[in-house]
Amino acid sequence: MTQDFFQTFILLVLVTDPFGNVPLFASVLNPVPVARRPRIVIRECAIAFVLLLIFMFFGRHFLSALHLSEVALRIGGAVILLLISIRMIFPHPDGVLGRTDGAEPFIVPLAIPALAGPSALATVLLFSRESTGEVLVHVAALSAVGVVWLAVFLSAEKLQKVLGPQVMTAFERLMGLILTAMSVEMLLGGIREFVKSL
Repeated sequence: MTQDFFQTFILLVLVTDPFGNVPLFASVLNPVPVARRPRIVIRECAIAFVLLLIFMFFGRHFLSALHLSEVALRIGGAVILLLISIRMIFPHPDGVLGRTDGAEPFIVPLAIPALAGPSALATVLLFSRESTGEVLVHVAALSAVGVVWLAVFLSAEKLQKVLGPQVMTAFERLMGLILTAMSVEMLLGGIREFVKSL
């Protein structure tokens, strides 16, 4: 059971990629007052955690009720990630998400798709097929991953100060490039699955 816990924990950390999402969180939270940022981080991590937990138990029923396939979820999320990654590589005056007029980010893109993205949702959907005991292990692993999210994103400000704006900007461009490749791969994978289903 311990082995299952660590396997699930590592898988969810890789899929949600908190370290790779630091530049995205930093970019999105940049216009927000410093005092508000920890609250937003906690709120967005909580939303992502609850969403993944709901999908772990009820995801298949939800998709069936809306007549949506996992392939559609994967392709749609890939397109959103691609658009975000392009703005990370080629900065826009309005920022990664466009002009918000001082509004705080809410759910998109921090909770979804940065943390609870298509790959993470698809991963927890697979867990819903397993026995009750195994699902409880997966819930514990997801909870541990949520703690990792909080630790990483709450210390993002310190990381920026230590590394400096130039290094963080370069890191953001690099992560944007990697995110572009990941989103294209996700899109191609979704298209392949769609073609197989024809």
